[in-house]
Amino acid sequence: MGLATSDWLTRFAAELGIEPPGPQEVQELLALAGVAAHAAERTAAPLSCWLAARAGVGPAEGLRVAERLAAALGSD
Repeated sequence: MGLATSDWLTRFAAELGIEPPGPQEVQELLALAGVAAHAAERTAAPLSCWLAARAGVGPAEGLRVAERLAAALGSD
């Protein structure tokens, strides 16, 4: 079995030279991924998180944008 999520994130963040996400950010990122996965194909979930990060948008704002888009598309 692999590492626990928190252990993976801590180690991956260290390799990237950044701090890992805090508990609130983790919840927001998972919510963002969930909105994207339900509004589109499941592969949209991790890619939407990457797009938010690439745009310099934090998890909370990314979630708000995803929820707004999903609502406009008539998704849950």
